[in-house]
Amino acid sequence: MSRPNKKPKSLINRPIRSNNEYISSKLGFWCQRSCCCLHSPNLKTGKLIKRRMAAPAEAIVAPATKTDENLVHTDVMLFNRWSYDDVQIGDLSVEDYITATAAKHPTYMPHTAGRYQARRFRKAQCPIVERMTNSLMMHGRNNGKKLLAVRIIKHAMEIIHLLTDQNPIQVIVDAVINSGPREDATRIGSAGVVRRQAVDISPLRRVNQAIYLLTTGARESAFRNVKTIAECLADELINAAKGSSNSYAIKKKDEIERVAKANR
Repeated sequence: MSRPNKKPKSLINRPIRSNNEYISSKLGFWCQRSCCCLHSPNLKTGKLIKRRMAAPAEAIVAPATKTDENLVHTDVMLFNRWSYDDVQIGDLSVEDYITATAAKHPTYMPHTAGRYQARRFRKAQCPIVERMTNSLMMHGRNNGKKLLAVRIIKHAMEIIHLLTDQNPIQVIVDAVINSGPREDATRIGSAGVVRRQAVDISPLRRVNQAIYLLTTGARESAFRNVKTIAECLADELINAAKGSSNSYAIKKKDEIERVAKANR
């Protein structure tokens, strides 16, 4: 019994797609046939050909000069709302470890997906708002919930702006500066005798301790409370920026420095 002759697949007439239909390329993204790509003359294969469009003379931009370096990041705003331009860091000792100015990696979202743990002290390059966002993901049940932490930070910044009429980034920077302890007591032991000795704290550890105390205070105040975690975080940041003793971070900082002063 002879088999019927079948035409090869390449000869089968395939329906031609319309110009407004989206098609998928081999790279995995979707592009529109009418505006993003050109097809080969043989429409049956469906292969994509990259279009090389020459930029008009008006669209050619001159390379940035040294005088334009300060204007590169002026359009980047956190959550497309809060500007980095007017942020001032009042403490010179921690200025290199608080990344919150227009010249130091401004971002639209507190999520840069950077590998800051790959090298020692590299986390100092992480934006301060993202570090606070990451610090909210603690205590097991909150691990990995980055989107939830980002929403908490965004809501807290809106509350801060409503209550203080200031840039929330500036409030966060002031809270971190005021909450970092400057002196601590460490254990020094020799021949079985252990004593406590007051030591100065490095600028990076001051920032680390401040972020930890701020987020811990917000988390504890939100536990079994009618207020949400965003409202508690906003109150904690506002009180810490003012240096008020109502802040959990300020009280812990004073306690650490008081113990260190007694062990000088």
